[in-house]
Amino acid sequence: MWIMVAGPYTSGAKGEDGLAENLAAMNRAAHAVWQLGHVPVIGVNMALPVIGVAGDDQFDAIMMPLSLALAERCDAVLRVGGPSKGADREVELIRKKGGRVFYALSEIP
Repeated sequence: MWIMVAGPYTSGAKGEDGLAENLAAMNRAAHAVWQLGHVPVIGVNMALPVIGVAGDDQFDAIMMPLSLALAERCDAVLRVGGPSKGADREVELIRKKGGRVFYALSEIP
């Protein structure tokens, strides 16, 4: 399955270190998904390079629209981390199209 890993990126992040910690948590979860034989997808990993080229002022125009476009193509979602409106939107989109929704019981070390 193609499984989106959805979690907070900007939510709860305090500065660049917080953003990096949030992204690392999603990437650790993605690695676990990969080890189980699935293809992990993280919207932030796709969007950040595009934003880097387009400019930081394009963050809002690119981040969620691109993440949601990826979610449309995923079979399932793994929700990790704390509160995040964006991650919740990804979960809802995948749920509405009949995809499976998984929740991390604990954070991946």
